[in-house]
Amino acid sequence: MNEQLENMRRHYQCDALLDSQLADDPVSLLQAWLAQAIECEVPPVEANAMVLASVDAQSRPHCRVVLLKGLDAAGLVFYSHYDSAKGAELALNPYAAATFYWPGMERQVRVEGVIAKVAADESDRYFHSRPLLSRLACWASPQSQPLVNREALDARMRQVQQQYANSQPERPQTWGGYRLSMQRVEFWQGRPDRLHDRINYLKQASGWCHERLAP
Repeated sequence: MNEQLENMRRHYQCDALLDSQLADDPVSLLQAWLAQAIECEVPPVEANAMVLASVDAQSRPHCRVVLLKGLDAAGLVFYSHYDSAKGAELALNPYAAATFYWPGMERQVRVEGVIAKVAADESDRYFHSRPLLSRLACWASPQSQPLVNREALDARMRQVQQQYANSQPERPQTWGGYRLSMQRVEFWQGRPDRLHDRINYLKQASGWCHERLAP
């Protein structure tokens, strides 16, 4: 296995990330890259997947994949249970990082910043836009808590379905959105011979500045 891993090579050959293509702030470039990923990546529904990293009380990092559900100058928005493992970590330490990877375009983007909950009405709006079974699952799943077996989870789901058989579920107060306010954003474009393009944006009091980093 190790020999197989050592011999794995990918020859990057997509377009360069030129200085002339850079915007004054990273938001517009990230929006453009995300739009291209949605159009080009297979399957496109996963183009909004990002790896979210947080830190627990013992300063140990934890990573998982979440789905981006909002992007603007205020930051990146995703949704989760507030009482989950990630929710507990973010409540303790609001600093987090997210990474997008789009292999079809040979690109990745790293985002670092501060996490805060979105407003309740924003969480309500998104919750009610979800399919019914997804909304019911928010009530059925005690996210990150131990389960006796799979049947226990299925039984909870059946119970919730019966409970809301004649009504629409409201958003649980323990479920909602988070916004990662961007303080650092790095764009990575694969280039031949591992001489990749890396553009690093840093947010300062006067606005965004950027620099090119060695690969």
